[in-house]
Amino acid sequence: MTARARVRAPELIGKGGWLNTGDRQYTLADLRGRIVILDFWTFCCVNCLHVLDELRELEEKHRDTVVIIGVHSPKFVHEAEHQAVVDAVERYEVHHPVLDDPELATWKQYAVRAWPTLVVVDPEGYVVAQHAGEGHAHAIEKLVQELEAEHGAKGTLRRGDGPYVAPEPVATHLRFPGKALALPDGGFLVSDTTRHRLVELEADGETVRRHFGTGERGFADGGPGQARFSEPQGLAVLPDGRIAVADTVNHAIRALDLATGGTSTLAGTGRQWWQGSATTGPATEVDLSSPWDVAWFGDRLWIAMAGVHQLWTYDPEQGTVRVAAGTTNEGLVDGPADEAWFAQPSGLSAAGDRLWVADSETSALRYVDLEGGVHTVVGTGLFDFGHRDGPAAQALLQHPLGVTALPDGSVAVSDTYNHALRRYDPVSGEVTTLATDLREPSDAVLVEGDLVVVESARHRLTRLRLPEEAVRVADTAHRTQRAATEIAPGTLRLDVVFQAPAGQKLDTRYGPSTRLLVSSTPPELLAEGAGQGTDLSRDLVLADGHGEGVLHVSAMAASCDDDPENEYPACHVHQQDWGVPVRVTAGGASRLPLVLAGMDEHA
Repeated sequence: MTARARVRAPELIGKGGWLNTGDRQYTLADLRGRIVILDFWTFCCVNCLHVLDELRELEEKHRDTVVIIGVHSPKFVHEAEHQAVVDAVERYEVHHPVLDDPELATWKQYAVRAWPTLVVVDPEGYVVAQHAGEGHAHAIEKLVQELEAEHGAKGTLRRGDGPYVAPEPVATHLRFPGKALALPDGGFLVSDTTRHRLVELEADGETVRRHFGTGERGFADGGPGQARFSEPQGLAVLPDGRIAVADTVNHAIRALDLATGGTSTLAGTGRQWWQGSATTGPATEVDLSSPWDVAWFGDRLWIAMAGVHQLWTYDPEQGTVRVAAGTTNEGLVDGPADEAWFAQPSGLSAAGDRLWVADSETSALRYVDLEGGVHTVVGTGLFDFGHRDGPAAQALLQHPLGVTALPDGSVAVSDTYNHALRRYDPVSGEVTTLATDLREPSDAVLVEGDLVVVESARHRLTRLRLPEEAVRVADTAHRTQRAATEIAPGTLRLDVVFQAPAGQKLDTRYGPSTRLLVSSTPPELLAEGAGQGTDLSRDLVLADGHGEGVLHVSAMAASCDDDPENEYPACHVHQQDWGVPVRVTAGGASRLPLVLAGMDEHA
């Protein structure tokens, strides 16, 4: 049995209480005897959604020994609202207990620094592993098997039903719809995201004509009663009249033929893209990652690839896909397409020589020009958001998911977490508010001078007449509320902790198996240490005169099964991005450990 460090697990505390437990409140003592996996997540985070999907198989396979508990730790103000967490748990089909921790109390107790983070607690109540980011399901599966054997032999493993209690289902025509498309006959096609299907509606936006898809999560082509989707989102008309569908959790682009009712696959393999995978090639042979929206622009279908913070394109004539903009680094950087940074691009709309982009995690409105240049008109970065109108340079949004080009050249923004519809006018450079009191609007389509808004959390389409004068709202500005790490001036030792999981070793067959990228906001915070390298430890030199900022750290490590008799061992990529608020102060820490996988031996 592998020797491992053990640290007593702190108690689970959350002001919002427990969900999916039939109103019962739990403590760690109640879970003694079970293997507990804490999933620190927030529902805005696409990486967190990836982890939810990664854990589904493990959750089912070890249901009698493992209890997964989602600890919801909000980034945005809206995510601290209890009803928003309730909605998210249903929207993403979270089938385990969730602790709503709006004040980040448990996050702080476990010294978590990133979304998502997984912490494994053994049946005796000790923390035995911590993993940040995606790609850890295989390692956790192996650890669970070890813990089952170890504690089964000791008599400290308790098998049986877990604490999960399913909520009562609610009957509505749509359930958390994502995007909509106006049809030539006046009707609508809507991605009924949580029910894994597409719905065709009459012009009233309510009467159902047809469903496409069985309503069960899956990946299958065929007619309306055979096709399967997995949380579909964006929709766009192709030149041949078919409708492209961003089939988000299947990591695929599908095509719906309304004339026949048939669905086929245009791009994607059903597997999630990882670092090192192909970035161009035959469309059905290249992996994608959480495509969230699609739009036709410049003779290509553009794809908002939220899962890797990029824009890709699909060429129907060649049958190929490729990266069009973005580096996979998460942030807000303008410039040439191959140097720009995005953060979960989730909405697209083409108009003239611009492809408008709702860049959700930076709360930004951006666009791509015909030469591939990336520009930002609203938004400043990952940590600033709010509801502020006025000049675009000072205006604030909060996690927008949709953007709609209007005939006068302006742009409507579905400002999702502000529950508002906003407007940017390129001529005046002003941002205004068109409507409030929506509920998580995620898209809007123009119909005869009106805007039909997808009110995702009200499960409906809402028709709004474009007002002649904008609504006036009180300004609110926010920054992500996380306690800053106090660090000493001068040299800071950055250690990304990575221990290859049991039975694996670093994959060095093709060169270094690790990568570390460091930057800061403001850039002047770092006098030395910014940039990319292969060592997971680095000395950072802090510049004089900068008292606080954010360190951006992106790490990747590749490991393979360590079996000399296996010629083709299975390999696994572990990766995570951190944004660590820091404050320079005398007496602060001189070392910053970030756990990618394993336990920090110096803690």
